[in-house]
Formats: sequence, C-alpha cells, structure tokens
Amino acid sequence: MREPPGFEEFVAARGPRLLRVAWLLTGDAHLAEDLLQTVLARVWPKWPRIAAENPEAYVRKALVHTHASWWRRKWRAEVPHGDLPDRPQPTDPFADVDLEQALATAIRALPARQRAVVMLRWFEDLSVAETAEVMGCTEGTVKSQAAKALRALRGRLPSAVRVPEGGCRGDG
Repeated sequence: MREPPGFEEFVAARGPRLLRVAWLLTGDAHLAEDLLQTVLARVWPKWPRIAAENPEAYVRKALVHTHASWWRRKWRAEVPHGDLPDRPQPTDPFADVDLEQALATAIRALPARQRAVVMLRWFEDLSVAETAEVMGCTEGTVKSQAAKALRALRGRLPSAVRVPEGGCRGDG
C-alpha cells in the first residue's frame, strides 16, 4: 500500500510535539514512543480523510484515548515512591532540573484522567471546551478533574513552586 500524501510531512513537522504529549501522558520515554507509533499506525490508513480536517487534534485525541485504554487494561501494582526532596538553594546550578523532576514525578503520580487534563490544559494550552472534546467528556468533568489534580500537585510539590489557584483559568 502506498503512503498517503502529506502523512510523512505531518509526522516530521508535528511528531516531536506529539511525542511530548505522549510522554506527558505516560511519563516514560519508551512507552511514549510506543504510544505515538501505535496511534500513527492506526491513523495512517485513514489519513486522506483526517488530513482534510484537523489532523493534529485528531492524533492528540487518539493519543489520549489509546493511553486510557492501555491504562484501563494494565494491572495497577504498587508504585514505589519517596518523599520529594526539599527545594535546594537558588544558587544550586541543578535547581531547574530538580524542579522539573519533582514536577514530572508529581504529575506521574496523578490518576490517568487528571494527568490528561493537566497535560492538555497547561502543557498543550487547550481551553476547557477543547480539553473536554479531546477527552470525550463534559466541561464540568474537565474542571473537576483539573481542581483535583491541582490540589494533589499542591500537596506533592515543594512549597516554593506556584500551582495555579482556583482550578481552570477562568475561560469557561
């Protein structure tokens, strides 16, 4: 079967951003690559129809749904974790790396739906309505999951990290 026109160009242009979305969902580089590859393999035969609309939104939605189906099937064993270290002094040259690691650990500890909301709302900068559409749920669900996720993140992150107050950014 021949490659659909424009598919390779789309993957080359949008692949890194979509891989970032997959990594934010899975928290693991190898699982993120597998997730993106699985979704792209499913999208490939439908590409002529998808390309005419909004292909990035379609693939992003497919990533969220495929990850959710993987997560539902996977047995959830105990996940070892420790207390987050105290925030180092600002003179520490590795402070940003430590903070990124603490944030990544805290986000990975969230339930899958809350992690998806955080990723779509704050990392992908989607509105409440867009996030609800991607996740296939109501705007109220997005808002409640965002509020729960932010509350959990506030409890897990060092006090010097500012987590937005009031749930979603007031756009709906």
